[in-house]
Parts: sequence; structure tokens; C-alpha cells
Amino acid sequence: MKILVFNCFLVLLLGFQLNVCVNGMTSAEVDTHLEAGKKLLATGQLADALAQFHSAIDGDPNNYMSFYRRGTVYLAMGKFKSALSDFSRVIELKPDFISARLQRANIYFKKGQFSDAISDYQSIIASDSSNSEASSKLEKCYSILDSLELARHHQNIRDYPAAIDLYTSILESCPWSTEVHELRSDCYLNIGDVNKAIFDINALAKLIPDNTDAYYRLSELHYSIGEADLALNDVRECLKLDADHKKCSNLYKKLRKLTKILDRMKKAHDENKFGDCVSEANSVLSLDPSSHAFRLKAKSFICSCQSKAKEGKKAIESCSEVLGSNSNDADALYNRAKAYIVEEELDKAQADSQKLHETENSQRSGELLEKINKLIKQSKKRDYYKILGVKRSADKSTILKAYRKLAHKWHPDKYDGEEKDKAQKMFIDIAAAKEVLSDPEKRAKFDNGEDPLDPEEQSHGHGFNPFQQGFNPFGGGFGGGGGYQFKFKFN
Repeated sequence: MKILVFNCFLVLLLGFQLNVCVNGMTSAEVDTHLEAGKKLLATGQLADALAQFHSAIDGDPNNYMSFYRRGTVYLAMGKFKSALSDFSRVIELKPDFISARLQRANIYFKKGQFSDAISDYQSIIASDSSNSEASSKLEKCYSILDSLELARHHQNIRDYPAAIDLYTSILESCPWSTEVHELRSDCYLNIGDVNKAIFDINALAKLIPDNTDAYYRLSELHYSIGEADLALNDVRECLKLDADHKKCSNLYKKLRKLTKILDRMKKAHDENKFGDCVSEANSVLSLDPSSHAFRLKAKSFICSCQSKAKEGKKAIESCSEVLGSNSNDADALYNRAKAYIVEEELDKAQADSQKLHETENSQRSGELLEKINKLIKQSKKRDYYKILGVKRSADKSTILKAYRKLAHKWHPDKYDGEEKDKAQKMFIDIAAAKEVLSDPEKRAKFDNGEDPLDPEEQSHGHGFNPFQQGFNPFGGGFGGGGGYQFKFKFN
């Protein structure tokens, strides 16, 4: 190393200017890096170009052109802070380099640092009065300052929409202005538009280094609208910057517990484990009763799970609470309509399904509305559930128990005269109800508004006769011994 430095010094003394040695690199080598960087930059290979300019600067830290070239690469990569540093270094080395000063002024302008931008633009115009870009931008600076003052006035008198319009216009020209993003986010929060406020605060988190406060605010806002996973991601970013941040640490623990419960709730719902689903949803409610967003989310899952479990009355209550907060909640309308079907309140089911269809006009809403209309039409004919006196949510054992009780009561052998004709009709209806409701496929058809025993609805059907093929509802006879025989008259 000593020999190398001595040789370089010797070259300087001898006056050979064509191959000067700086930091162990000749000027020719520095130029080679610069040329290679320019070619890579021209073809859009920014990372490789940047590496070449790094080498050129390492070789000669006083070469203003190396800093200028690297600054343009940083700017192309969106790293305006690094670009600003390089352009400032260029101006230190060569104060009359107008292109570097213009680039720096434009960065100041986009950052909303108007006093610095104005100073640079005025300096450029003083050196070159014909520079139209500097003159135009200088005028724009003064115009934006007037708009900023007016926007603050609107914000102070709580005319937030007017202030937002002005801030938005300013940000179109100055997208890196942390001040304007902050002001606009406050306006959005004041009108209740949390999602747009999140957009601005997210910009602040990126524009300001190590901005733990921004990530904490983002986490709180995402939590406030029920976005637990996003809130957890935000608070993790906060803890990456400061592992001992007390507020972020406490919020992280809470969110970690909440997201685990939510995951179990969703899994139980998807796996049709409706009791577990409701239990986990209740855990969400008890974790933070004051959170409106997560209370609504938990109630929505309870509504869905109870509806699918055919717990009609409970589902109606849960879904109604959800709809009390948002009368157009599509899932709640869908699930409450199905719960009304279970409770045989078909007019209310129809009203919900019609509103759902108007809200989302989807395949599921169309199919549900069609089903309910069929059920209403069906209810005016023969309702097998009513015949057996059971609810639509009844299981097979309940259906068979009701059937045996009614078949015993209305067995025609127990009646004479006119009463026998009535008993025959009732017995046929009871047997038909048992035939349909004890068969999963036929029951599914009936639940969808189609009577599987109605010849008009079954293109290949032949109706129903409970006494075909030696039908015996009790298997071994009736009345304690022997078989029984009787004839029915069919009209």
C-alpha cells in the first residue's frame, strides 16, 4: 500500500495528468466505471448502474459527475432521500451545476419543502433567466402555498370535504409531503372515512424513517374496522423498529390472542362444527366487548352458524342484531331468511330474500327467492311438516316418533261411518309425510319447494299410495295381534 501511494504521488509530481491515481484508482478507471454506469442506466439496469457509480465515487469522492449520475439512478429507483443527498453533494463540489440544482429543487418541491425549493429555483433563474422549468415551478410553489393556507382554513372551520379536495390537489404535485398527508388523514378521520385515512398514514410510515407511531396508528385503525390480520402486521412492523415499544407490545399480545380465536371460529364454521363456531364467536365478544367491529364480526358468524344448524329463533335474533348495524348486510339477510324458513315465517323470509336480491342480485339470492316462492305456493297445498306437527329443523327420530303417534291415532280400523272416511284421508296424509320426510333425498326436494309426491311436479311420478306392496305402518299388526285388512276409496 505504501508503495502504491508513493507511486501515485510520484506521478502527480511528474505532472502526468492523463492517468491520475486517487484512492488507489486511476482517473481512467473512474471514467470506465462512469461510462459503464451510463450504458447500464440507458438500458434500465438500475441496480447494476448504481454499482458502477458506487465504484466511481469510491475511486474519486470529489468527482461531481459521479454523484450526479448516482443521484439520477436513486431518483429512478424512488429513493429520493439518497438522491437528495447526492445532488446536494454535487452542488457543494460545483455550485454552478444548474441541472443538479434543478433536480434538488424538484425533490424539495415534491416533499413540500417550499422554502428550500423556492431558494433553489430563484438561484437557477438568477444564473439563467431563460430557464422555463424553474420559472414555472417557482410560480407553482407560490400557488400551492396559497392553496395550503386556504385548506387549513377550511379544516379549522370543519369544512372537511373542501379541505380534502385542496389537500388532494396539492398531493398530486407534492406526493412526498408528510405535512399534507398528515393534514388530510385528520380530515378523513373527522368524516369517518377510516380506509382513506389509513392510506395517508401508510404513506407517512414509508416517508418518515423509523416511524413507530405511524405503524401503531395503522394498527389501531385496522383494528377499529375489524381487520385483525392487517392490524397484527402493522404492530409487528412497529416492533421491528423498536422491540421495547410499550404500546405496540401490549397491542401485539391482544391481537395475537384475537387472531387465534378468529382462526378457530372460521375453521369451525367452514367444517360445519356449528357449536364450536358459536363458542369461539362468544370468546371474541368477551375479549373486547367495546369493539363494535369485532362484535359485529362475531355476531355475523353466530348468525350464520345458528342458521345452518337450523336454530331458527336464535339465528333470527343474532342476524337481526347484525342487520341493526347494517340493514343491507347480504350474509345476514341470507341467513335470517333461511332461519325464517325453519320457523315457517315464509312472508318474512320472502321479504329478506327480496331485499337480498335487490342488494347483490347474485345466484344465491335468486335461488333463495325462487325456493321461498315455491314454499309459499307449497304451503297452500300440502305441508308435510304441519301434517306431522314437527318443525322443519326436526331430525329423523322426531319425525318417526310423530308419525307413529299420529298413525296410531288415525288408523282407519279404529273408526266407523263418516269418521272412517276422515281417518282414511288423514292416514294417507300422515303416511305420505313420513315417506317424504324420512327420506333425505325426498325431504331435500320438499325443503326446496318441490313436492316429490305431486304428479304435477314430478314428470315421471305416479303419486303416492301407502298401501302398495303390502304397506304396514306397524310391521306386526295393530291392536295386539293378527293382521288387519281394509279397503280405501280413492277419488
